Amino acid sequence: MQNPFGQVLTAMITPFCRGEVTSPLQIDYEGTEKLIDHLIKTGTDTIIVAGTTGESPTLSHEEERELCKFVQKTTGKKIKIILGAGSNSTATAIESTKEAEKLGVDGVLSVVPYYNKPNQRGLIEHFSQIAKSTSLPIILYNIPGRTGINMEPQTAAELVSKFKNIIGYKDATGNLENTSQVIQLAPKGFLIYSGDDSLTLPMLSIGAVGVISVASHIVGNEIKDMINSFFTGKIDKAKEIHNKLFPLFKALFKAPNPTCIKAALEIKGICKSDLRLPLVKLTEKELAELKMVIEKIENQLIKA
Repeated sequence: MQNPFGQVLTAMITPFCRGEVTSPLQIDYEGTEKLIDHLIKTGTDTIIVAGTTGESPTLSHEEERELCKFVQKTTGKKIKIILGAGSNSTATAIESTKEAEKLGVDGVLSVVPYYNKPNQRGLIEHFSQIAKSTSLPIILYNIPGRTGINMEPQTAAELVSKFKNIIGYKDATGNLENTSQVIQLAPKGFLIYSGDDSLTLPMLSIGAVGVISVASHIVGNEIKDMINSFFTGKIDKAKEIHNKLFPLFKALFKAPNPTCIKAALEIKGICKSDLRLPLVKLTEKELAELKMVIEKIENQLIKA
């Protein structure tokens, strides 16, 4: 199976801004354009629009579509685009997936249904109906910490064996045993992506092809260098990069995602750190700690 999306897929934040003082936060399209230009220049192969890092729970479906259209226009096909089209309602997920196909994106990310906690048979039926509704490539997204349930390896393997358009799997289980079982059970060439920046290198060692990343917003070139080093046999260099970036990987999740990466992007002067409630900005202490980590890593990278 070919990999159409590359090694570094950035789960893009959604920049927000405030118009009138009393108005709600709106999508900051100027900031989005600046961010997209930055991502293209710093190692991102594919942009994921309206994923969890893009604060999809607070975006309306209309906002998701308008944002996607803007990203498509801005990128001008310089980069692949995947749209987050998952839902805990199968009917809604199908509708969103069909809309994604109409928009002409390159694929969809479809998360395990959250909150209503279906069993494994329910997951198979849910994703089967989605797969039947589209010709787009689908990446399954397994993140038990947010959904409350785990897609078992046998379930993922059964789905990919039945549907040719289910081509990949974002593994945010934090469990390498789970990942290993998926790789062993799924057909050869099934694309496994790390869903945790800090586990990218370990997951590459057991068969992952890349990462769906948050940290790539600010260290995309370094993550790509780590992945390329691994695949070209420069294991020591890959380990060195991983160890340098590891404190940043952890610091970016000291508060609910995408709070920290938005703060980091504001520190870097790329876009604002505004969030929609119920997410709130970092405290002054938390922001100072994040700045220290970023400065330390930047100094290390300059010296390297």
